[in-house]
Amino acid sequence: FKAWSFFWSCVQPYPIFPAMAPRSEEQYRETIRGAIDYTMPQCILPELGVAKKGKVREIYFVQDKVLMLTNDRVSAFDFVLDNSIPFKGMVLNQISEWAMQQTADICPNALVASPDPNVVVQKKMKNTMVECIVRGYLWGSMAAAYEKNERNFCGLKIQDGLMRFQKLDEPLFTPTTKAEVGHDENMTLAEVEAQLPGMSQKLKELSLKLYARGVERMRERGLILLDTKYEFGTDENGVLHVIDEVNTPDSSRLCDIKEYEEKYPKIEAEMKTGAYKSVGDLLKAKPELKIKEYSKQYVRDVLLEKGFKPESATEAPKLTDDVVVECAYRYVKVCERITGQDFVFPEPKVSPQERVVENLTAAGMLQGCCALIFAGSDSDAPHIEKLKGELKKYGIPSKARICSAHKQPSTLEKVLAMYNQSAEPCLIVACAGGTDALSGTASFHSVWPVVSCPPDGWNESCLKNPPLSSNAYILKPSNLARFVAQHFTCVVPSIKSRLAEEVQAKVRKLEKADAGM
Repeated sequence: FKAWSFFWSCVQPYPIFPAMAPRSEEQYRETIRGAIDYTMPQCILPELGVAKKGKVREIYFVQDKVLMLTNDRVSAFDFVLDNSIPFKGMVLNQISEWAMQQTADICPNALVASPDPNVVVQKKMKNTMVECIVRGYLWGSMAAAYEKNERNFCGLKIQDGLMRFQKLDEPLFTPTTKAEVGHDENMTLAEVEAQLPGMSQKLKELSLKLYARGVERMRERGLILLDTKYEFGTDENGVLHVIDEVNTPDSSRLCDIKEYEEKYPKIEAEMKTGAYKSVGDLLKAKPELKIKEYSKQYVRDVLLEKGFKPESATEAPKLTDDVVVECAYRYVKVCERITGQDFVFPEPKVSPQERVVENLTAAGMLQGCCALIFAGSDSDAPHIEKLKGELKKYGIPSKARICSAHKQPSTLEKVLAMYNQSAEPCLIVACAGGTDALSGTASFHSVWPVVSCPPDGWNESCLKNPPLSSNAYILKPSNLARFVAQHFTCVVPSIKSRLAEEVQAKVRKLEKADAGM
């Protein structure tokens, strides 16, 4: 594992890939349709440990940094859909990085580097666990609740007589909890203060300032920032920093100024006729008046139009290719509009996952391989440490997992299935004594080679596994490490060099001994 400190001081931007240059809307859509399978639904990097999985991110904590892989999954109504949206993760990172640069004078942010289009590295912060939402318009869930006669939101009394899509007199700070599972819950400012003593007013002040800057920058680009969500963390000195994403289509709602100015007066006029109880009812009768959003709302609307009932559903339906293309097109176009830069479509010579590994390896953040040591019991810890030490001599990163084939068979299969999706090449070392079922089970379920190196010495049980259990067997940890090194030479040049140096050193030693005879 290369020193991260070197990376922070001299990180280079990720390489620019050869790009197509679509110009018309049709060309954009053709490019997206041609890359509809060029997506990254996940990116598992065992070398960095087990990721904390969010709806659209894998998060790795390494030393004092947080590496966030923004994937192409899309969520709606707390469901993660089967479809992935091409280039979505790249778009979110690009917009967020731009927005953080635009707001650094208001509040420091945690961003350190972007070594790959789908990867951001941030300083590790203590998350406040409050989602700081600012609303400038009566829109979304707030509008739906308002049309059901709710007037109290997060402890704020909202006046009567407002309409969906109407601009509020002043932006509202409507925080929620940040739930690890389930739904976020609305919070009053007093509840935020109870959770974060002495911090609630500062969170509100920073959120409103960030929103005001976002409104200003979006207006310059012909867009309205309708509402948005910010997350904050504190550093070791208690200083608040912006973390996560900023003003992206996943954390915000945006619409076109011209479309709003054209359609909202028509909505007002229709509502004055008294023919409709709410704007929601009006839109059912005249859907052409709906104001197009640059957000995840498009996916939500498609699901609802298909008859999806989120309150009772157990899974969300699959999106059609046309919907996926439209969604990706909206993400790409709003990215270009916000940042003022042409979106660079990567040429898909390698998969997004392979590209991530290449770029993180080039940045010194990955070695590009991993030995996974599976042990059947915590009593095998001394042997695990010996294996790790031998692997380290060749510069091979390793991670240990305790998972008994006898007592936790389903857990073992689940963990192996996860590592089968690894973006970097792996090799599994089975470290189990007694009757070794671990090597046979692992070699049957894993796509990676499995080598047994039992902690109790010579153990014939791992040599008698049934058909399709294809494990190898090496008795000595030092020989095991050398075998693993030989396995990884094709992907990690430095390991190949260490093997060559080891051979040369041994030969020199023998020649010196021979000369002294």
